[in-house]
Amino acid sequence: MKKIIYVSFIFSLFFSFALQANTFSPVGRWKTVNEKTNKVESIVSIWKDGNGKLRGKIEKIFPEPGEDPNPVCDKCKPEDSRYNKPIIGLEILNGFKPAAPGNSIEWIDGKILDPNDGNIYNCNLTVKNGGKKLEVRGYIGFSWIGRSQIWIRDE
Repeated sequence: MKKIIYVSFIFSLFFSFALQANTFSPVGRWKTVNEKTNKVESIVSIWKDGNGKLRGKIEKIFPEPGEDPNPVCDKCKPEDSRYNKPIIGLEILNGFKPAAPGNSIEWIDGKILDPNDGNIYNCNLTVKNGGKKLEVRGYIGFSWIGRSQIWIRDE
């Protein structure tokens, strides 16, 4: 009987660590929040592609009353394939790789498109607060010269 209890304990401990490891990954759905108004602006879905790199797209937006419910990326550069494409479904994150082998918390060397201004920035992602928050750091040149935004995991 003790053996069964011991094996059950080890299994449940392993299973809880496996579940916890998934929450420490940026893979999933995230709410983007406006820093000034504190309102959710969109839901971004992040996944790992076939090359092990992270990508992400806008799944849903929350326009204010009177705003276009189906906007396009008219601020994207005309030479960008995303120019005048719908914001919903637009891929805004790509190329992220783990900061170190086996590291699922920090992802570096990616790119992020800001559909509000059409600019593409270098970007790093860091999972925080036990997997509940994602720090998205966009920058030009050096990462310490940039801006961070916190996204909230969409449960």
